[in-house]
Amino acid sequence: MKKIEAIIRVEKLDEVREALEEHGYPGMTITRVEGHGRQKGVTEQFRGREFKVELLPKIKLEIVAHDNDVNKIMSCISSTAKSGEIGDGKIFVYPVEDAQRIRTQERGEVAI
Repeated sequence: MKKIEAIIRVEKLDEVREALEEHGYPGMTITRVEGHGRQKGVTEQFRGREFKVELLPKIKLEIVAHDNDVNKIMSCISSTAKSGEIGDGKIFVYPVEDAQRIRTQERGEVAI
């Protein structure tokens, strides 16, 4: 099992979520986060004054999936979330040692 963690633009959330559901991956956890990568934030103007916003709003999407589904999920997220601009995000994949469904006490891959 693997945990896929994707950091994407806020405005791409609905599109990515719908694409994942269409491909048969409805289970996910979504968290609103802030951060920056290479773009190091943006400079904005408000009431004639310029100021720098260093931490930009992003969405963290987390999915635990079977090993053989990881490439399909990554491809679905990256093709849907891509705008071609700096700040599109990143995808990380981590090993998952075990999982347990609380309601039925099932463990391992059947729990996801």
